[in-house]
Amino acid sequence: MDTALQAVAQPDIQRLLDEHSNRALLRLAVVGSVDDGKSTLIGRLLFECDGLFEDQISAVRRASAKRAAARTELPPELLAQGLKAAAGAGDEEELDFSLFTDGLRAEREQGITIDVAYRYLSTTLRKIIIADTPGHLQYTRNMATGASTADAGVILVDARLGVLPQTRRHAYIASLLGIPYLAVVVNKMDLVGYERATFERIGSELVDFARTLGFEGVRLFPVSASRGDNITRLSPRTPWHEGGTLLGWLESLPHQRRLDGAPFRFPVQYVLRPHQDYRGLAGQVASGTVRVGDEVQVLPSGRRTRVEAIDTFDGAKEEASATDSVTLLLTDDVDASRGDLLAHVDQPPLALQHLDAMLVWFGEQPLDVTRRYLVKQTTRTAPAQFERVLWRKELETLSEVPSESLALNDIGRVRLVCRRPLLCDPYQENRRTGAFIVIDALTHDTVGAGMVLGPAESTSRAGASLVTSAERHGRLGQVGAVVLLPATPEAASRAFALERELFNLGRHVATVPGDVEVALALARAGLFALVYAEAPQVRRALREEAHDAGTGWWELDDAEAPEQWARRLTAPREDAT
Repeated sequence: MDTALQAVAQPDIQRLLDEHSNRALLRLAVVGSVDDGKSTLIGRLLFECDGLFEDQISAVRRASAKRAAARTELPPELLAQGLKAAAGAGDEEELDFSLFTDGLRAEREQGITIDVAYRYLSTTLRKIIIADTPGHLQYTRNMATGASTADAGVILVDARLGVLPQTRRHAYIASLLGIPYLAVVVNKMDLVGYERATFERIGSELVDFARTLGFEGVRLFPVSASRGDNITRLSPRTPWHEGGTLLGWLESLPHQRRLDGAPFRFPVQYVLRPHQDYRGLAGQVASGTVRVGDEVQVLPSGRRTRVEAIDTFDGAKEEASATDSVTLLLTDDVDASRGDLLAHVDQPPLALQHLDAMLVWFGEQPLDVTRRYLVKQTTRTAPAQFERVLWRKELETLSEVPSESLALNDIGRVRLVCRRPLLCDPYQENRRTGAFIVIDALTHDTVGAGMVLGPAESTSRAGASLVTSAERHGRLGQVGAVVLLPATPEAASRAFALERELFNLGRHVATVPGDVEVALALARAGLFALVYAEAPQVRRALREEAHDAGTGWWELDDAEAPEQWARRLTAPREDAT
């Protein structure tokens, strides 16, 4: 290309790029029961919106011809002729559109979707990211993962089979995950002769069900994904349908700006310190907007400061909004690190250690309320335990069934106790800070996905103490504390000597050899828990968890004798170290 042509083409290319970047983005989840035609619908949508490359189309044509020939058991010579003809074919009826999304060999062999597949297309009005989610009951957890970030959902129903239990399950999960808009697509209308009565019967049943789940908008479409009816073009085979096309509905949905309008939340991912004159907090703005000069607080410490500068890869900015990846420089040298969160002073998040949540269980092993798990929420990870399962959702009737556990793909309401507070918002108010995952502490497998509902509803709850710290202090005459002794070879003998001294002074005391859980339990019960541990990780865990649990904390100096330690521990509280 000569210089003159380049000068003409460059502005046009830049204009197209600018137009594309300015189009509103819609995240779409396509859900439904197994074999309802989700992959075929998405493949047809991609094909008719020019969202595919020529080599993809050619490869699917060859695979479609091969699959058709195998079904009819053609001789090898005729099969070869069929593949050759398919390579130059232009008739879209020869395409198996499901092959554009079912990329795994197991998916193609079985004709089902197993894992979530993401596909991308762009129209003149907007960009769309489509999540093709599996419909089989076994892969409900994959479906929940694919739908967790969606702005809208499309739920398919086979016109021959009607509304199935898995259809109801997926609709409920979609509502649980906060998807506001739902399209009910009655697919395979060609197999029932495009009967209006069949469409209206199925559509009415599912729409009535969906409305009980709280969707903001529900729309019905009679569709044949294999023939292309009412997907991007109105079909002459359904003249009675006046609801437009599926693509038209997707383009008409309001742009989802909820994160921008939500309170400012900035989970810290990393602290950048390239030299002594620069200290920035790197991360992604989870919601809201922050500007240079805004007063913010660092949580959980509560320290207040102001935003001095906002740095990005492209240079400094005056403000940053939701999903922007930035580095915030603060006017004061406050202590902040990964897991902390920045928020505006007048709109703080909740800091919850005891909370209620909805939970989708992913684990092959059922939820065990006697085990400890890890909860990861934004950039913060905290040890946690499920106090109890409040109920399990029976998806056939949407009833709440009493249950002591949750099995694979179950959904229920749980009560959770975290060792460190989660800095969060209710999920319905903020999907970014209200969501968390549950990790098996032993295997590090992700075993659940949760949505914060809010603080635990009752402080007088089964399994929790009904005795307050003030009552224990009044009865025992002391405030419980963890006392960490120096890690020396004679630590055990010195701990027992200190225990004797404190007991002689009338204190309630017990020695614990390096058991974090027992030490914290004793301290919460109002005792002095004397701990000695050589492992640095145990000492660090004790220090952090005693702080999070709100118990007293002492770390003794090796230079002093047990008698001196005892005098310090029984001195007035302001002398504590």
